Amino acid sequence: MEQPSPARPPGTPGAPDVIHVEQAEAALVEHYPRLVRLAYLVLPPGLGRNRRVLTAHSVAQRALPRGRTATAPPALPAQRGSAPRGADPGYGYVRLKVLRSALEAGRPLLRAAWPKRSQLPPLLPRVRGLRLFPKSGGADELALDQRLSALSGPARAVYALRGLEHLDDDAVRTVLTASGCTPQETTAALHEADGVEVQYELLTSPEFDPCSLHARPTDLMRRRQHAKAAIAAAAALLVCGALLGLPGEGWGPDGAAAPPYARNPAGQAALDPAKLTRVAPATWRSSARTDFSVWPARGSLTGDEALLRRALAVWARPGESVQVSATPGTPAGAPPGPAQLLYAGEIDQARVVLLYDGLRVVRYAEPAKGTSGAALDLARVDGAGAAQSGAVVVDRSDSNVRYLTAPWVTGAAVRDLLEPSDAARPLARTEDGVTAPFPSPALAPAGQPCTGWNALALTSADATRYTSDLGELVPAHLTSGAPDAPREARPDDWAATACSLAAARSHGVRSVNAWAYAEQVMPEGNGRAEWVCTRAETWRGGGPRTLALFRAPGAESAVVAAKSETSAACGERDKAVLAGVRWKSRGGHWYLVAAGSDEVGSVRAAGAVGSGHVLAVRVARGADVTLAGVADGGVDVSPLR
Repeated sequence: MEQPSPARPPGTPGAPDVIHVEQAEAALVEHYPRLVRLAYLVLPPGLGRNRRVLTAHSVAQRALPRGRTATAPPALPAQRGSAPRGADPGYGYVRLKVLRSALEAGRPLLRAAWPKRSQLPPLLPRVRGLRLFPKSGGADELALDQRLSALSGPARAVYALRGLEHLDDDAVRTVLTASGCTPQETTAALHEADGVEVQYELLTSPEFDPCSLHARPTDLMRRRQHAKAAIAAAAALLVCGALLGLPGEGWGPDGAAAPPYARNPAGQAALDPAKLTRVAPATWRSSARTDFSVWPARGSLTGDEALLRRALAVWARPGESVQVSATPGTPAGAPPGPAQLLYAGEIDQARVVLLYDGLRVVRYAEPAKGTSGAALDLARVDGAGAAQSGAVVVDRSDSNVRYLTAPWVTGAAVRDLLEPSDAARPLARTEDGVTAPFPSPALAPAGQPCTGWNALALTSADATRYTSDLGELVPAHLTSGAPDAPREARPDDWAATACSLAAARSHGVRSVNAWAYAEQVMPEGNGRAEWVCTRAETWRGGGPRTLALFRAPGAESAVVAAKSETSAACGERDKAVLAGVRWKSRGGHWYLVAAGSDEVGSVRAAGAVGSGHVLAVRVARGADVTLAGVADGGVDVSPLR
């Protein structure tokens, strides 16, 4: 087979007038990641991240000539920092094809014309059962992606050609014109791209790399529902066919009743924004209940029916581009009937809607411009009282959190639990009850040392309650004292144990109680130690997180001695708690020290019996020692582990 002649820039003496398919294929394979990244940047953001990734690969893979040869692309003016690929006509051809298809994908469909292939969902590649999206970048990449989303397709192409291909404006104009843009569109795109800050180095980050991907499953419950619906539809067709062949009334003993697969009127009403429940502002003052059901509808967008309709529709049928999260034990799915509107407004360049259906609080958020990148968060809140319904997260950004506070809250403040002697910092609120942003401990990077733990203090007519953000819609209520009679927490109750709250993040936690259940005199005159147990109760009832914490003499913070997710210890149903830890004295000797609550009558280990409910026995450093306890009634007490 005759090989194609060596590639030279078109327009130079002796340059080839045609591109061979082998030459284009070699350029496509060599520069495939760059071409797919270019397509991903130019494609319209409204496609959603999953379809945008697949379309970018499809556009690049369809860039080869249809025949054996193709006409070479137009010659380009001098490039800034030109690379060897800039002189390859094969690369120039496939880049032009990729750019043209990506721009066509963003053009609106016209009734009078057949759609272009790139305007339709890609046939290949296809991925079933998974959603693919690039790895997340930092705050700078996210901000750049939002700014590029606001540009037109040609303007995004200008920014990408300048940043990825290092083309000057004359070269960019030539490429856009060859891609099908009119001179007026090209000039407007150049001016539009000039309005975006030059951060070309960010274009090479994983945020814009459709070849390095995360994979997540599609909505598993919806897939199961679709399968069941398909089976039900097939069965219904068979039944209908059989009934139509029967003599008489046709529908059998149910008469005029609707078939079982007909639309549910209550379900349809739940999607109508006009039927949303809106509580009057003063209802909570005279109500016997103090919970989310008496929150009034607040916010500047409570009359925006289009926004509310989108929020309800996404709640019922979240699309593949919607980021959905739910706390453990929270049912996902549409509301059973018309929900209650808590809030609708614009905060930090996002439109936010908060809804409540008696079981769950739901947060819907979309960008202030467009709906691409919408998010849906669900949290179970059944049985919430005044202590658990004082605030709901309305926005998170840049490691900060904002809350919408209950109508009975008269003041809000932030307090660092690790610094109980410091005064609380008052937190400003809008007329609607939205707090100013403040740093959230739940958003701190994993592995970062715990140097502070901000708690939200909410003051009402009867009390000041402390809550902590644990990465969920509703903050966890903090209490202190014996499990059968907890009281509202004070800052000094959590000074040594606040960092242990990190173990309960994103676990569906309703409340966390801290109980200093024992003090112990340490051997060799090493001072006094303190034992504390914390128990995080969940909204779903099961899966509590119980920690036994040991605070050594002179230590500022406690360390975890034992933990459990199944034990009833340190709880209302079983107060008794027992835990032990190996401890090294200042003299260099190792001891097993243990303590139980007052319900534990005696503690034994390594053949020794403790004094009352505490024990300190000298052991070898690596010795295997069994710890056991006996309650006052003679019942064995197992140590927390």
